[in-house]
Amino acid sequence: MERFDLLGPLPAHGATIVLEASAGTGKTFALAGLVTRYLAETDVTLDEMLLITFNRAASRELRERVRDQIVAAVAALDGRMPTDTDLVRHLLGSEAERAVRLARLRDALANFDAATIATTHEFCGSVLRSLGVAGDSDSGFTLRESLDDLVAEIVDDRYLARFANTDTDPALTYAQALDLARNVVGDPYAQRRPLDPDPDSAAGVRLDFAEQVLDELERRKRRLRILGYDDLLLRLSKALAAADSPARDRMRRRWRIVLVDEFQDTDPIQWQVLERAFRACRR
Repeated sequence: MERFDLLGPLPAHGATIVLEASAGTGKTFALAGLVTRYLAETDVTLDEMLLITFNRAASRELRERVRDQIVAAVAALDGRMPTDTDLVRHLLGSEAERAVRLARLRDALANFDAATIATTHEFCGSVLRSLGVAGDSDSGFTLRESLDDLVAEIVDDRYLARFANTDTDPALTYAQALDLARNVVGDPYAQRRPLDPDPDSAAGVRLDFAEQVLDELERRKRRLRILGYDDLLLRLSKALAAADSPARDRMRRRWRIVLVDEFQDTDPIQWQVLERAFRACRR
């Protein structure tokens, strides 16, 4: 496995690079350094870069790290701070290069609010709203950040309907039913097995209850005109499915460089969105 060198050649347009790193090894610093280098050394502007991570706290931290790196580079390049890091020394270059890079980084700071540094769900929601990907079928729907309350209501209703009049102990306790419902809603792409269990077996009861919850959740979301974050991902993935998808072209024109933090936390549909939108992109 090749060791990553922050000061090595920048990845070419269209390349897909995966960096493996343990916690505390400077992964976020490396991402912020890559952003700083792209801004200083190429004609890519901050609004053409997409930085994705997988929770809001990490998104805020990444935003702060990127801004701090750019601020430090500007201060060093214009002589207000010592050039005491390898990254800054690398950026110095010739006098002519330094002037160009300093101007680019100052411009990036002035337009820092244009940076797209977001969670996967925030990114998908932004694309659906701003790039015309959603389609008319989504108009009038409200994005619900959490479906937990709705899922709990469904479990209450379905559990009573299924087990209230049984003479024996139910095959599924209420706590188990609620835990099962939250799991299947939280991971809708997981395979549910066994495929054809005995309906009266414990596995059969669990599978039937899970399917009832999912079916009822879809009905209530339509009736209440709400969407969950997984609905955003599915809609965007479908919009990107065709090789000649207009959505792909719009996204590739909008973001020339895409950096993904904490990639190990992606689920299959999140990776599908990123792969369809950006992988093997040639400009």
